[in-house]
Amino acid sequence: MKHQDNVKEQIIALLQQAVMTMQLTPPPQIQLTRCRQKEHGDFATNIAMNLAKQAGKPPRELAQQLVDHLGQPEGIEAIEVAGPGFINFRLAQIIQGQVIEQVLAEQDQYGRVNVGAGKKVHLEYVSANPTGPLHVGHGRGAAYGSSLARLLDFAGFSVHSEYYVNDAGRQMNILAVSVWLRYLELRGVRLVFPANAYQGDYIIDIARTLAATHGDAFYHDAGAVFANLPTDEPQGGDKEVYIDALISRARSLLGEPAYRVVHDDTRDAILADIKGDLAEFGTDFDEWFFEQSLFDQGAVEYAVNRLKQTHLTYEQNGALWFKSTDFGDDKDRVLVRDNGQTTYFASDAAYLVNKFDRGYDEAICILGADHHGYIVRLRALLTAYGYEPSQLTIPVVQFAVLYRHGEQVKMSTRSGSFVTLRELREEVGTDAARFFYNMRKVEQHLDFDLDLAKSKSNDNPVYYVQYAHARIESVMRQLTAQGGQYDATQAMRELDQLTLPHESDLLDQLARFPELITQCAAKYEVHQMTYYLRELANAFHSYYNVQKFVDNGAPTLQARIALILAVRQVLRNGLTILGVSAPEAM
Repeated sequence: MKHQDNVKEQIIALLQQAVMTMQLTPPPQIQLTRCRQKEHGDFATNIAMNLAKQAGKPPRELAQQLVDHLGQPEGIEAIEVAGPGFINFRLAQIIQGQVIEQVLAEQDQYGRVNVGAGKKVHLEYVSANPTGPLHVGHGRGAAYGSSLARLLDFAGFSVHSEYYVNDAGRQMNILAVSVWLRYLELRGVRLVFPANAYQGDYIIDIARTLAATHGDAFYHDAGAVFANLPTDEPQGGDKEVYIDALISRARSLLGEPAYRVVHDDTRDAILADIKGDLAEFGTDFDEWFFEQSLFDQGAVEYAVNRLKQTHLTYEQNGALWFKSTDFGDDKDRVLVRDNGQTTYFASDAAYLVNKFDRGYDEAICILGADHHGYIVRLRALLTAYGYEPSQLTIPVVQFAVLYRHGEQVKMSTRSGSFVTLRELREEVGTDAARFFYNMRKVEQHLDFDLDLAKSKSNDNPVYYVQYAHARIESVMRQLTAQGGQYDATQAMRELDQLTLPHESDLLDQLARFPELITQCAAKYEVHQMTYYLRELANAFHSYYNVQKFVDNGAPTLQARIALILAVRQVLRNGLTILGVSAPEAM
């Protein structure tokens, strides 16, 4: 028995043969796409329009001649010319029904394709600085990135997901000093907390743990800490100079070993919180990659020297610059400051080289909208190091704006009053958060309606999809309760009797799933999966509302049960890619 994929291959082969018989040169690839409207058939091709000029004939005339050459292929019920010259194909009912057999045989593997052909992809996402809890903006990147990893794996790619931990820069030093100052307050030191230090109760919590673990090991009185610092920042001095002076004073008073304890304990506490938060959000990484390791392994120096050797750097005012403007950037970028310290950009260069040195064919770097400016400079580095433009993809995740009772939820990361990802999960649940985050292209702004996400109604997209799965589970429980059981052998005999419009619609939706995976993977578009699942759920709910399933006297009982079991499986497969559960009851 032929499946739809076999029939598609047969149609393409017959079209190619017909074109050659007519002494025309076939296109490199004959396009056979699924019809958007069921009344047009199942598949369509525009080959006649593409070859009309070569044939010197009107597209419709050429299309009809091609149809005449095709005859009546096995598995095809009808072939017709439509519109300006499309050729539409309608599958035989038995072929349409075979998708049920395929779904139930392949189960959680149904829809898996091999367009990736094992291509090694490095996928980096979230990578928020470990300077505080994850907020709702990070959540959208986490939902998209982890769903994309599952999607690409399902499409045949070899995916390595990674979180890049920025643990070697100035912001981490500011964080460490922020915790140290709160620690001193807890030990009785009176001080004015710098306005540009890290705020928020989580800083005090870390300081409290530091005090409980190490006692007075890091204690110094106010005189020693603040004596002879630059103009006191709270009195109107330079904030940046002041905080840098505090960092230097902390390192001097504590000594480097003790300072590293404060620094690393602070980093590890926040990172542990981030890891736990992401794990509960259904987001796991293959590796947590630390920026500091690039320095420890000499990778930063190596990356800078590679740019020097290609004469893409120059010195000015004591600093080393990369000629980023040679590659379309709006200004050149500093690699090494005049004090000999490397910049974040130098670390970015080292990390980019490191990815490809590890043997990955392609790198996907998911950035937040606040890092949009990084795109040009990263691509400049890619070209400078001799990699192909196609080897780096940079999706930019736009902001998610929360609404409650129709009013925007105000957030301010600087004051520490932002909404955390954990708070969002606790309010609406992981399933709703992940589904809602993925309902729009990541490049588009997202309005997140908290009230809708919590509602148990058909207006709530994730509830609507999950309810379809739960309804099917309910049907199966009813079947058992009434003494019936599913007979797979009998069901397969009845498949050609699934001729109702609702049944044809569901069969068409099920057959589209592998094609959807291919389309989503090609464009890295996870949001299409949410659209598909809503359409599939809608088709099922419409069928459920007009059809009685548990009717032991119905001649197509088993086929209908098989159909909804196939729907259940595809709902599960799609929800699994999104990282959303498929409940048995609601």
